[in-house]
Amino acid sequence: MFDKILLASSGPGNTEAVFKALLEIPVVQRSQVTVLKVVSPQTGAGQMGDKRSDDQQELAETITRLGIDSSKVTPMLQEGDPKTTVCRVADDIDAGLIIMGSRGLGGLKAIFKNSVSQYVFQLSSRPMLLVKDDLYSIRPIKRILVAIDKSDMAKESLRVAISLARDIKDSELVFVHTLSNLRNSIDEAINANPESDPVLAPAIAEAKRYRINYRCVSPEGKPGQRICQLADELSANLLILGSPDRRPSIAKGLPDIDRLLGGSLSDYVRINAPCPVLLTRISTN
Repeated sequence: MFDKILLASSGPGNTEAVFKALLEIPVVQRSQVTVLKVVSPQTGAGQMGDKRSDDQQELAETITRLGIDSSKVTPMLQEGDPKTTVCRVADDIDAGLIIMGSRGLGGLKAIFKNSVSQYVFQLSSRPMLLVKDDLYSIRPIKRILVAIDKSDMAKESLRVAISLARDIKDSELVFVHTLSNLRNSIDEAINANPESDPVLAPAIAEAKRYRINYRCVSPEGKPGQRICQLADELSANLLILGSPDRRPSIAKGLPDIDRLLGGSLSDYVRINAPCPVLLTRISTN
């Protein structure tokens, strides 16, 4: 699933706590992990050596705190702009997942405050796990909420969720039907017999195949709002959502306007979810 993980280190906090929770899952334990620390370029030759030594020591302490098997981790210290450096390193190592902290900013506020996670979210086409700083408590990953529709991104989200949950004792998958403007009759039919719904049926079949506990929900309201509300009400430990890259190849280096202004579903959930958000990606090109 995630053969190579890039962890953008930002020091002790929620991001490290979530990563340590992920390390309890066998499929993640098998991953090769690059722990990246990005520092500002040094211009003064006098203190440059001491500063680099301190940075290397901090990086080593981070790896010790994380408890990663030494054969599975590569420490990496890079000078430069964190925004572009994370994207470049992710491409260099062909990361299957980027894990990084987030202040939960969106739209123009994120631009004005120079948000690193917003920049990477905008310009990287790789799956991302975003962890908001100090806005929720981190618990072992047991209940995973998965947004389900007919898209290929949703199929990828389901694949990732199954890969994680099948190795977690007493795990539960919560499948959220995300079609907008559900009529009451449709909503009631889905809740009464979710296996009759063509969107939920494949997800249910996969959960049964691996004997994973599951439930299906299809609440009314705008998809982004109801996904976040459900994550809160059900105390989800992880939310998995597809995040398409709608830009043509010629515009890969440019921001997605919907994401830039916070108009996409994935941007809304990224900002407002009460738990870590894993955004799966499939290019539409």
